[in-house]
Amino acid sequence: MIAQPYRLYVERTDAAKNMARYYVLEISGTLFGEACLTRSWGRIGKRGQSKMHLFAREEEAVDLFLDIMRQKRARGYRPSPMRSAR
Repeated sequence: MIAQPYRLYVERTDAAKNMARYYVLEISGTLFGEACLTRSWGRIGKRGQSKMHLFAREEEAVDLFLDIMRQKRARGYRPSPMRSAR
């Protein structure tokens, strides 16, 4: 069971480079009591790709969540309001 919801939506845009990207991180629980970190990314307005990581403990998922969040922040991604059509 997940103690609290974890969800992050960040964007990186640069008109000069025609860049408009998004990245979503979310931790949820599975039917078997595992923690699942789901990462989704792609061009804003498009479906993009996703990847799931399963962990026995929520703490492991949170550690990866925070590590990826730091990496994305270092690359210029910034928080943005959630887009409704995903």
